[in-house]
Amino acid sequence: MRKISLLFIAVWILLVGCSNKDMNIYKGRDLKIAVIGAIPEVREENITFEKTTLEDLQHNTDNLSKEVDAIMIMKEFLHEADDDQYVAAYRSLTIPTFFMQSTKVHVPFVNEGVQYDDIIVVDPANFATGFLDLGTDEKIKEHTWRYTLGKKPNIQDVYSQIFATIESVSN
Repeated sequence: MRKISLLFIAVWILLVGCSNKDMNIYKGRDLKIAVIGAIPEVREENITFEKTTLEDLQHNTDNLSKEVDAIMIMKEFLHEADDDQYVAAYRSLTIPTFFMQSTKVHVPFVNEGVQYDDIIVVDPANFATGFLDLGTDEKIKEHTWRYTLGKKPNIQDVYSQIFATIESVSN
């Protein structure tokens, strides 16, 4: 009887543990995301990634805004992405841009004359920063989002949160 009770408890713990992991998975509408850098591995099946370049972002901002739901710039391109020539592109996109693994948030990317290496680390636990400029010529209105890994780092949960943000902005 005791073995059956222990087996039951073990199965119950396993089921509860597995179901908690699935609770954080993004289950919203299908999203298409342009990526500058390595395509991330995610657990969601309703996310499509498309490679692009900083040059394409700069010269085809309007098309990208219509064709994809967001832009992700991966860590290996952050130093190049801070160049002043891209500031206007980030500001004119009508979709959010996510700077992945930027501990210096969005500041060096959306402000001219500011270099990534010149900014202090704002948050060492920061995994991603999102930016969307909704302002006009008369009014400044910027939306930013920050995603940290926390004490129990789970990158997949952070990606799921980013996908939920993308969906909420595009609705």
